[in-house]
Amino acid sequence: MKLTGLLSALLVCVALLTEAQSLRGLDKSPMDMAYYPDDFAHDRKFAPAKVGDKVYARVTYSRPAKNGRDVFGKLIPYGKVWRVGANEATEIKFFTDATIQGKTVKAGVYSLYAIPTDTEWTLILNSDLDQWGAYSYKPELDVLRVTAPVKKTDTTTENFTIQFKKANDTPSQSIMMFAWDNALVEVPVTFQ
Repeated sequence: MKLTGLLSALLVCVALLTEAQSLRGLDKSPMDMAYYPDDFAHDRKFAPAKVGDKVYARVTYSRPAKNGRDVFGKLIPYGKVWRVGANEATEIKFFTDATIQGKTVKAGVYSLYAIPTDTEWTLILNSDLDQWGAYSYKPELDVLRVTAPVKKTDTTTENFTIQFKKANDTPSQSIMMFAWDNALVEVPVTFQ
């Protein structure tokens, strides 16, 4: 009886090891989150949020790498809707109402797309969530469209990055930044 128990336990261990070895590896474009304020999650050093801390926005996106490729105009075609990252469509959550280029956006969750060109991006907030890429993008569900200029940078950003920074000393005024390769797009966002 003891031998049967040992054999059963051994078979369970082998099955678990085999299953663990068959797990898929890391995504080529790992998921990340950007917050405003930027230090809401990243600079806390495992400390809990302080009473009165306020988060205004959170962006959930995947970060593709340049990997020596020509990004804009090649990998990401000009003039076509792009998911602003990789894998699932990027989603942005506004915890309060916001204003982008004079247009009000209600608090809520939106898909975030862009139509890049060499000189500007059209940024799109869309109410259709949980999409893979931009393959089933529905323009009739757009909530907001704004344009922002592309700035060429002297340094190369290897992995696509979204970050927020304060626009000035007023906590409710921010700039949402998109950077990849040698392109930088900055969009002012004001929170209520």
